[in-house]
Amino acid sequence: MQVGDFAKYRNTGTVGKVMEIMDKPEGRWVLLDTYDLYYDSSTLEPASEADYKVKRFEEQSLDQQMEQVDRLKGQIEDSMEAISRITASGT
Repeated sequence: MQVGDFAKYRNTGTVGKVMEIMDKPEGRWVLLDTYDLYYDSSTLEPASEADYKVKRFEEQSLDQQMEQVDRLKGQIEDSMEAISRITASGT
């Protein structure tokens, strides 16, 4: 993967153009232009230009925004459940 390529974030299906790649001790991070977020390169897969849509969250319909919010909420809930199994709950 290199700057200018298109990549898809497996968890949400977000497709973006690779703007920057950073190598850190904890891994390689890739900046996608879609939401200006860095993604762990292990969570990305190659995508085609046809899959790429420059459509920011604010430009999506309310239904599209709500679908994305619901997907992200589900991922957060799954993550919190996994974390609670690893660490003490504090109670």
